[in-house]
Amino acid sequence: MSNRLNATPNDLRAFWMPFTANRQYKKEPRMFVKAKDMHYTTHDGRQVLDGTAGLWCVNAGHCRPLITEAIQQQAGELDYAPAFQLGHPKAFELANRLIDIAPDGMEHVLYTNSGSESVETALKVALAYHKVKGNGSRTRLIGRERGYHGVNFGGISVGGIVANRKMFGTLLTGVDHLPHTHLPEKNAFTKGEPQHGADLATELERIVTLHDASTIAAVIVEPVAGSTGVLIPPKGYLQKLRDICTKHGILLIFDEVITGYGRLGTPFAAQYFDVKPDMIVTAKGLTNGVIPMGAVFVTSEIHDAFMSGPEHMIEFFHGYTYSGNPIACAAALGTLDTYRDEGLLTRGAELAPYWADALHSLRDCPNVIDIRNIGLIGAIELAPIAGEPTKRAFSAFLKAYESGYLIRTTGDIIALSPPLIITKAQIDELIDGIRKVLQSNI
Repeated sequence: MSNRLNATPNDLRAFWMPFTANRQYKKEPRMFVKAKDMHYTTHDGRQVLDGTAGLWCVNAGHCRPLITEAIQQQAGELDYAPAFQLGHPKAFELANRLIDIAPDGMEHVLYTNSGSESVETALKVALAYHKVKGNGSRTRLIGRERGYHGVNFGGISVGGIVANRKMFGTLLTGVDHLPHTHLPEKNAFTKGEPQHGADLATELERIVTLHDASTIAAVIVEPVAGSTGVLIPPKGYLQKLRDICTKHGILLIFDEVITGYGRLGTPFAAQYFDVKPDMIVTAKGLTNGVIPMGAVFVTSEIHDAFMSGPEHMIEFFHGYTYSGNPIACAAALGTLDTYRDEGLLTRGAELAPYWADALHSLRDCPNVIDIRNIGLIGAIELAPIAGEPTKRAFSAFLKAYESGYLIRTTGDIIALSPPLIITKAQIDELIDGIRKVLQSNI
């Protein structure tokens, strides 16, 4: 007989955990049971300083009162409203608030439930846009090696992380990839944008020559490639992509699921780099990670192309049951209020120089082969153990957790992205903790 009714919190078998070494974890589980501001509390009562904003998403810190109160009030007022042919006020209020902080030219918002869904939505918009403009031959999508765009089929097709792709067949057809921009032999230990590599953007011209511009719908890139290990664009690279896309009538999509909502010291990376894409993909920091939600920003040119034909007809056959969910909208509005009241969308710019100096102070630690930073993002790349890739960084992750610090690893890279409320003293504490980990025998 099934014993599921007798399951206790100590029965970990049923949950197949995402992106997790399940067997290792369930032998020695690591549980968070509470969180407040910059810290998690573990199941055994220890405090863990959050060096990663959860999963790049808790930009305003944990359990912030305005967000909590907004969710509580909304849950008792209007729990759910259909988004198809109906609406509720907060969905429209939130869209207006988002446009207020978005880069110039972004005038319309589509809601999703995650970064992965935001990517799928943007790719579909791109294909449909060219169709309604009479350019139905533009069906090809261009991503980038080492890019991460979520885990749905469109996202892993344009993405370029091998482990996320290799199990799932041929994926979408008609996809090509730009080379990544990681040039450690030229750019190691650079503070901020590296000097070398902007010319890699011209690889898009080669791809255009191969396939012809008339077949290409869109290019999608992360302004800063986060999940692959914090790959920062060389100076001028993103503008060159923009220029080539404009020249050939190709839409440029920025995946700002990680860089959006203050991570670089501006509301969005498009503003930091002063480059205007045609669409921006967001999620994570939109609701501070509290409730799943994403948003895709598009220009009026894209939106208006769909607004033709009989007014009673649906213009774009796409959406989700939970698009613009009332409680998610309330969480997002509470998040935006918190960002506004505490100046968090620009606070990263103030802390960035201090963050950079602290991070690069780890340069002489054992096995460190590169350090990268921009805004309040950082990466420490470690030399892999021969024949055991990823093991050194994973050992660092476990030791950091035991020592009271949450870091994230990808391959043999430690990635850091603390909540934007972090203080200089907490930066020192985090970096000193990582230094001790790196100086131990990992």
